[in-house]
Amino acid sequence: MLTVGIGTIAIAVGAILWVELVRDIYHLIAHYWEPLYRLHHWHHRVFRPDLSVLSETIYRKAQWYNDVPESIVMTCLSLIPVWLASMISPSIGWVAWIGCIYSLSFLFGAIARGSGIPFADQLTDITHLPGDFQSLPGNWFVNKPYHWRHHFDNQKAYYCGTFTLVDKLMGTALSLKGKTIAVTGASGSLGQSLLKHLQLHGAKVIALTTQTQPLALEVKTITWQVGQEDQLKSELAAIDILIINHGINVHGQRNPEAIAQSYEVNALSAWRLLELFLTTVNTNAAKARKEVWVNTSEAEANPAFSPLYELSKRTLGDIITLRRLDSPCIIRKLILGPFKSNLNPIGVMSPDWVAKQIINLAQRDIRNIIVTINPLTFLTFPLKELAVSTYFKLFTR
Repeated sequence: MLTVGIGTIAIAVGAILWVELVRDIYHLIAHYWEPLYRLHHWHHRVFRPDLSVLSETIYRKAQWYNDVPESIVMTCLSLIPVWLASMISPSIGWVAWIGCIYSLSFLFGAIARGSGIPFADQLTDITHLPGDFQSLPGNWFVNKPYHWRHHFDNQKAYYCGTFTLVDKLMGTALSLKGKTIAVTGASGSLGQSLLKHLQLHGAKVIALTTQTQPLALEVKTITWQVGQEDQLKSELAAIDILIINHGINVHGQRNPEAIAQSYEVNALSAWRLLELFLTTVNTNAAKARKEVWVNTSEAEANPAFSPLYELSKRTLGDIITLRRLDSPCIIRKLILGPFKSNLNPIGVMSPDWVAKQIINLAQRDIRNIIVTINPLTFLTFPLKELAVSTYFKLFTR
């Protein structure tokens, strides 16, 4: 009986995932195959940036030209799981019809919207309803701010309709093209590698550095000082993604000056920059587009054989975990293992390779980006993050 129950659930889930896969692939093809794009383009003509409808006539045509054909393809191809399930397991194969029923719900919704039936859009087209965003862009499920980015951030990304799996696999769950991205610690090995590879992905990069010597890359450079973060406030307003990457490692020192410097640079300065940036997230567009990436290091969860580095980075990591609970935009953590740099001359990973992996995982919308040679970090960090986040949820408000 248990086996039959598991098989039934697996067939039902598989049938739904299949038609969602069909929908996402149809959408993807529609952006690259001209005959299909001529129909799909009607969908992109409908909405203003606040998701209000430009024209009721265009809205209804978009349903007939885009949504109805898409739903018909979903419904037709939903018969493939029905055929396969009936062949493999005739006794429970009928469950695969749920994929067909699921597809028909989209078809009937599109017909209702195309026919102008009152309230059909509010009941069946929730990712396009106007109004303030009440949540951050979804991670595993498509919501309104996630889909808004497909219309007004980059139409060659964010293709998914319900589940974000296809975007994650393709690296289209976050578009960097055209975004203004600022990197602190820009004169360091990782900072320069990040700037280089972000540029290669079409981003407009800004180097934030406390050093006075020119960078190897010819990019816009802003010099700032720890403790004077307020001076960057006007610059942060125009930035889409802030990567907080600066830090210091006093290695084996333990005097009061080393303690103060470690916490000031590694934790407090990063926190002040974060708070300044969050004050600029005050519109729907900012909530959907703006992000902060924070290099907290795997020292947040594992020994780094540099006690003050560990203590200050763990403090930063816990602050970020706390602020994530109420953040108006996405905050990603960069959990990085030992890469070769001035802070860690015996690091074993190439900063260029680390930068590539960070960007690769960010484009797949990974919120905790782990790049390390230590397999234990993939176990210790998620457990630590879950425990600390749960503790903060229970005992803060």
